[in-house]
Amino acid sequence: MKHIRLFFLFFFAASGVFPQSLPDSDPPPDKTTETLQLETLRYGTENEIAALIQTLKNENAFYLDDALAVLVQSTKNRIILSGAFGFFGDRSKSGLEERAIRVVKERDNEAAETILSAIDYLGKVKAPDAIEPLKDLIDRDEQRFMGSAIRALGLAGKVNPETADNTAEYLIDFCTNRNPGDENRREMVIALGELGSRKGISFLSEIAVSDDERPLLRMAALDSLSKIGDPEGLQPILTALVSPDPNVRSGAIAALGPFSGQEVEGVILEAFRDSYYRTRISAAKAAGERKFIEAIPYLRYRAERDEIPAVKDEAIRALGAMGNRGADAVLADLFTERKNTDRVRILAAEMLIRNNADDYAGKVILEMDEAQGKKQTALYNGFLRVMGTARTNTVEGLTRRFLTSGGVVEKSYALDMIVNNEFRDLVPQVKELTDEKNGTIARKARDVLKKLGAD
Repeated sequence: MKHIRLFFLFFFAASGVFPQSLPDSDPPPDKTTETLQLETLRYGTENEIAALIQTLKNENAFYLDDALAVLVQSTKNRIILSGAFGFFGDRSKSGLEERAIRVVKERDNEAAETILSAIDYLGKVKAPDAIEPLKDLIDRDEQRFMGSAIRALGLAGKVNPETADNTAEYLIDFCTNRNPGDENRREMVIALGELGSRKGISFLSEIAVSDDERPLLRMAALDSLSKIGDPEGLQPILTALVSPDPNVRSGAIAALGPFSGQEVEGVILEAFRDSYYRTRISAAKAAGERKFIEAIPYLRYRAERDEIPAVKDEAIRALGAMGNRGADAVLADLFTERKNTDRVRILAAEMLIRNNADDYAGKVILEMDEAQGKKQTALYNGFLRVMGTARTNTVEGLTRRFLTSGGVVEKSYALDMIVNNEFRDLVPQVKELTDEKNGTIARKARDVLKKLGAD
């Protein structure tokens, strides 16, 4: 090979022309991105492979899953294993369970980072074969991994009702007869909710109603009773509503989600009067989740007059969740009243555009232009963001205007509207933006063309 390289050097020196690189150092011209990425998986360093996994995650690209699974079976590199478990786990993608269980069983030979990521993965994919290894880890009281193992057990144990019941009994016995510590006890209470087994109701109820328990533990028990959703769990939730601790009261209101009836609805309305703002937030969420029409006047009052911005926000979101004309009328009033804060007007507009863009897009455009004319920059940008989410042909004219005379921000939102509404007639204007001189807009324009199948 050295002789060949010397030959090329003398040849090009004699001719006076040098190539940019010698032939045997040029990358093959026909290699695709996928081929290059496969080579990175086979021969790359841990950092190169970690960067590749992050790229695949950012691009929602899953075509290398099989190759990555093969790599995971043979490597012990903590960075690669952690990255792969996280990449698969975020999608609840199976295929790495055997390797992850092996990590848990042979944890004396693995890095802590790898063990934690393997445990987390087993929970996210609800791997039934992981139940016994996770119990073994918990029984050995290895504090570094206890919290993660308990969470994973709560997810993996609900594979079927019988397994859920057995796992619930195991956790209750552990809490009752051993000393898992405050934080691990709370994790077990949360896991009982994930399991959804009726076996946990009595145990959770005792915690929920006890003023001797820590508020955080009581709130976790209330949330778990809500997740189980059995009528037997309603009474302890109602009992917790009179707790002197405002956080517990708020947690009790939030736990009412799966329950119905006049008593529950009366409790929700009464919670709007609670002096603790988190309880009012929980009341608004509960009203929105159950589309509780009778709560609309209460939500309007909170959206207009509550002293806490977060309560106003949740009241407006609850009105948006109602999805009926009465609630939309209130939102329209909040949006058009120019004395309201920018925050209230923008969020009300967002709900209206999400629910009924055909009727309200034109009104939002008018108010957006008004804000721009008065140099109300924050309000204008807020309405601009809202319009970027609109799904209605009403915004085609606005989209054309932004492409023609808008700045970088307006053009960016115009591209969003093109994708949302599939404005294929505007493809020629989008292609004009793909010039590299347009910077980030050029990249976004190319993405838009790809999504529309016009690249």
